Amino acid sequence: MNLEGIFPPIVTPFLGEEVVYRYLAENVEKLNKSGIKGIVVLGSNGENVYLSEEEKIKVVKTVIQSASESMMIIVGSGCESARETIRLTNKMAKIGAQAALIITPFYYGSKMNDEALIKYYSTVADQSEIPILLYNVPKFTGVNLSVEALSALSNHTNIIGIKDSSGDINQLGQYLNEVDSNFNVLVGTAGALLGALTLGCKGGILALANIVPEKCVEIYRLVQDGKIKEARELQLRMIPVNHAITARYGISGLKYAMDLLGYRGGEVRSPLLPIKPEEQEKIRKILIEARLEIIY
Repeated sequence: MNLEGIFPPIVTPFLGEEVVYRYLAENVEKLNKSGIKGIVVLGSNGENVYLSEEEKIKVVKTVIQSASESMMIIVGSGCESARETIRLTNKMAKIGAQAALIITPFYYGSKMNDEALIKYYSTVADQSEIPILLYNVPKFTGVNLSVEALSALSNHTNIIGIKDSSGDINQLGQYLNEVDSNFNVLVGTAGALLGALTLGCKGGILALANIVPEKCVEIYRLVQDGKIKEARELQLRMIPVNHAITARYGISGLKYAMDLLGYRGGEVRSPLLPIKPEEQEKIRKILIEARLEIIY
């Protein structure tokens, strides 16, 4: 399975703690026209951990119904146990997911050594009805998938890639050195997109692509065309925006930026805090300075 290109890990819009499926559908319909390769549903930016299974299923169904036929749909279905991950992954496969993004188990993080992670992912991949991608996001999990573990897992026929959100470009390069050219290494940090692509990553799963998917796609295409100078200029212009909607203001900031740029971000679900008025003004200023068109 070829995952070359850009994938937004889409948000789940809420109003008054309830999922607004109409907003979700509108976002997907707009993303259909942006040039992205596919959509990641129920990732970290989708507030996956705050959704019931019933909501997760309805969210995935809404996305699949709204997406164009050419759009690849990847679903975050990782749970703490292998058994539950397999059950949920295969349920999502029956709904229509084409691949699954499986986060590293982290509750018993101190026990998640290479042996445990290799066994976990191999067990899931053996029994999954769809291909799986590994998801390395140590800032949330406290677990970092080692180069050695990835090297071993990349040989499994049903493990097709990894989303690496460590932000460690050195580790990303080590990953690339250890895997076959058909293995999909995707960067999960938009600030590192240009560097990751020039190293050989196939693409990115990027929060930034929720608000400026066309810009992310443009950076990707410029690199493919060898126009590194132009890609660098655009990458540098997007770095303050990406920092604002990830590290600085988080998901509430991302959703507010979406609202400003013509998407439906909606609210966050508790215990995440809503964006503050003074933070709203700072985000608006950052978007304007990046020469992005404010709709709202």
